[in-house]
Amino acid sequence: MLRRPPMWRRRGGTFAALAAFFTVAIMFFGIGGASALTAPATLADQSAPLPLGSTVQTGAVHTDVKGKTFAIATDTTFAPFEFRDGSGELVGIDMDLLRAIATDQGFEVDVKSLGFDAALQALQSNQVSGVIAGMSITDERKKVFDFSAPYFDSGVQMAVTKNNQDIKSYEDLKGKTVVAKRGSEGETFANSIKGEYGFTVKALADSATMYDDVKAGNSVAVFDDYPVLAYGVSQNNGLKIVTEKEQGSSYGFAVNKGQNQDLLAAFDSGLANLKANGEYQKILDKYLAKSEVEEQGGFFQLVKDSFPALMKGLWLTMVATVLSLAIALVLGVVFGFFKVAESRILRGIATTYVAIFRGTPLLVQAFFFYFGLPQMTGQPLSVLAAGVITLSLNAGAYMTEIVRGGIQSVDAGQLEASRSLGLGYVTSMRRVVVPQAVKIMTPSFINQFVITLKDTSLLAVIGFAELTYQGQQIYASNFRTGETLLIVAALYFIVITALTQLSNVVDRKFNK
Repeated sequence: MLRRPPMWRRRGGTFAALAAFFTVAIMFFGIGGASALTAPATLADQSAPLPLGSTVQTGAVHTDVKGKTFAIATDTTFAPFEFRDGSGELVGIDMDLLRAIATDQGFEVDVKSLGFDAALQALQSNQVSGVIAGMSITDERKKVFDFSAPYFDSGVQMAVTKNNQDIKSYEDLKGKTVVAKRGSEGETFANSIKGEYGFTVKALADSATMYDDVKAGNSVAVFDDYPVLAYGVSQNNGLKIVTEKEQGSSYGFAVNKGQNQDLLAAFDSGLANLKANGEYQKILDKYLAKSEVEEQGGFFQLVKDSFPALMKGLWLTMVATVLSLAIALVLGVVFGFFKVAESRILRGIATTYVAIFRGTPLLVQAFFFYFGLPQMTGQPLSVLAAGVITLSLNAGAYMTEIVRGGIQSVDAGQLEASRSLGLGYVTSMRRVVVPQAVKIMTPSFINQFVITLKDTSLLAVIGFAELTYQGQQIYASNFRTGETLLIVAALYFIVITALTQLSNVVDRKFNK
């Protein structure tokens, strides 16, 4: 005998369906989103950038930029040009130059440490006004970006592990794999000679990862910019340089083509002033004059030095998790009831929402909300807002299914029996169905809480300074990857275990 659909499947309406649809639309397309980032300033002077190699009259100050604040994107792991010191401060040649030029020209900078690829995407989506990240000036890039006068002439060298006695020149690379940083001068040079010497080039995202790849034996050598390699060797990264410097291209500060020309002109003026007064050379010497290998402390010294930065990252991890879960819970309850409603429109909206956010990778969603959405709407999003929206919508889709499953696990006869006793629909759901469903759903909610907390680590790719991101910053400067990741993993384990136990206590107390 066919059973009648439960009463909650026979409830719903067009008005609720439309309201839910517009709610999802607003959240998905970012209508009315606010940004904590500084939007590129509207520029009065649209003069063309100075040609490469041209000189700027020293002492010049561009009044068009005075008093303004510009968001500037940079890399995360490109020591000695940008990296974090023991206190978590972003330092390096690029950072010191940028801040000195900003002081000289009277403007402020809001630096966004995103990673090289993400920095370029942020610039193209107008999340930032410019990029300074050891970026080589090439003809291909000049089609998309306008560059400042060169501020550093680079070159490429090859390095191998300290104990490698077999690889001494390019001829020894035949049939082997080498590694280079994606989009860098090192990758360009390695690709230009790989046919002649018969080796394969693998591209990775940052210098620290490349060096670990060589030390792990996955690649026999690394091609990288010579100052980066030299600094890494001085920090005891486990490698040695085996070739002379190959002439490379020059680094420049970049803005979108045809935009922020007064900022570009101010950078050139400030750079010329720093070279004239000697400050430029002092900044270079600060990071490049060292040649001796520095001794590093033990594991517990590493824990002590890393603790402040890791605690900051852990705090941001918890903030993003709590905010995301609070929003996700609301979404899960709303769309969970939509999934069991009689209205096809409500079920269709909920099914579409779940299909989209369970059917696409979280990483793709993060890139969409932080880079893609601003390009589509013209409304920049802060990295925290983009991260919370991503985690909320993703976790909400899974919670929707948890709520649906919990409600449908309660026998339909429970609702029908309470209605036969004269209780209204809302009262019956609140007093009879939902309490039983909550007991069923609680373990799954706790599990989703743990998953969302761990998923915050994926937001490191868009520059959200959570725990994993802070760990990357630490091993990018000290090259102690294994030990740093062990500390990060231990913190995740301690926090997740403690919160899981607390959640279980709450579950037992309220669901006796």
